[in-house]
Amino acid sequence: MKEGWEAVIGLEIHAQLSTESKIFCGCSTRFGDEPNANTCPVCLGLPGALPVLNRRAVELGARAALALGLRINERSIFARKNYFYPDLPKGYQISQYDRPFSERGELELMTAERDDAGHAREWRPLKVRITRLHLEEDAGKNVHEGLPDTDRFSYIDLNRAGTPLAEIVTEPDFRTSWQAYDYVNHVRRAMQWVGASEADMEKGNLRCEANVSVRRAGEGFGTKVELKNLNSVRFMQKAIEFEIERQIKLIESGGRVSQETRLWDERAQETRVMRSKEEAHDYRYFPEPDLPPLEVSAEFIERVRAELPELPDARRKRFTDDYGLSYADAAQLTSERTLADYFERAAKSAGNPRGASNWIRSELLRELEASGRRADESPVAPEELGALVRLIDDGRISGKQGKDVLVEMFKTGKRAEVVVAEQGLAQVSDAGEIGRVVEEVIAANPKQLEQYRAGKEALLGFFVGQVMRASQGKANPKLVNEVLRKKLQG
Repeated sequence: MKEGWEAVIGLEIHAQLSTESKIFCGCSTRFGDEPNANTCPVCLGLPGALPVLNRRAVELGARAALALGLRINERSIFARKNYFYPDLPKGYQISQYDRPFSERGELELMTAERDDAGHAREWRPLKVRITRLHLEEDAGKNVHEGLPDTDRFSYIDLNRAGTPLAEIVTEPDFRTSWQAYDYVNHVRRAMQWVGASEADMEKGNLRCEANVSVRRAGEGFGTKVELKNLNSVRFMQKAIEFEIERQIKLIESGGRVSQETRLWDERAQETRVMRSKEEAHDYRYFPEPDLPPLEVSAEFIERVRAELPELPDARRKRFTDDYGLSYADAAQLTSERTLADYFERAAKSAGNPRGASNWIRSELLRELEASGRRADESPVAPEELGALVRLIDDGRISGKQGKDVLVEMFKTGKRAEVVVAEQGLAQVSDAGEIGRVVEEVIAANPKQLEQYRAGKEALLGFFVGQVMRASQGKANPKLVNEVLRKKLQG
């Protein structure tokens, strides 16, 4: 950020709730089906078709709201948001306006600025005020490429029309693009953690928009620009960063920021104008006449709260308190619920939480990422990873051997003990047997022995290598070092 300037950023997230059917009809929400296959008179907006609220959408909306620290209103009202767009068959969207499902929340997250390589600097807490989370239906999708004659026609796929959304709106509490980046990742993780949404941006079931303005330090709010259709968290961060710099340059050159909607062009690495937005749209909201007010009881809210799993931040804190993990390690292990569950089972099996953490974060995650799997899809059960850690801690195999064992376990699904036995990797930890090998090596290298005793202690590494070679790599390295030091001193 250029000195003397400050950015003001607010975010809106649209998360598709993980229901099997749409919010006001029984059509499937399945992703990837043939265009317009999952439609009916309700989501097509045909005359006389009446909406019926999906109870599961309300339950998942409540899970999402509570996970983000929002207050759920026992009475909320659906409203018609009127505007014309080709992918909105009814000419209006059923949403919520002045009486939303939930509102007035605050959450605290950890955030950090990054260097050019994307490495985080100092992590700091950030408090974010969430204005509201309300329920609404999604629109369809206009298709402009991949089909015949797209130079003359646009196509419309209405499979998505009517899928249930939770729209999450913040106050303008962000001052940098990386704060926005960390917030969206925090919300994604929370939604996935409590099962409210898959929050998969590639499938379009989580989308975000940013309202960005700049001001000189101490001044009031500037003119905001809306950034839409940001389909990855990294694209969003880059779009905000570009927009901040663009607005500062524009103002400093004597120009004026226009209130408009802009898109991120990834190929050009810049934002570009989508449409002018000189005045706020008049959506002519009014209560949806075909739906009664949504009423939920205090008992319903408490039941949903009781069904929530331990939330990510609470679990991260417990990992640092109970297992002695660093903040960074605990944060990585709680980045996904399946990974946190895997770690706890592995740590219990290993009897060494830090050891289990190290092997999961380095070796196991590398194998999982290479194969495109999640922790709960790992061919290596958490108890077996714990068994591998025990083998290393007990000195039965070395850490280097352990890496090869894990690769074979991941490839075949075999138990750690089986792989060690099949490959003859059991480490020799018998002091007497190692002592005999050490004596043979010393006897075979009198010149090096003389040099070592004359003060050339770096030759210890030579002797260790000779012993490991003689034992075919099976001797316990720690024990080899201990025995060698005694024998070499005479």
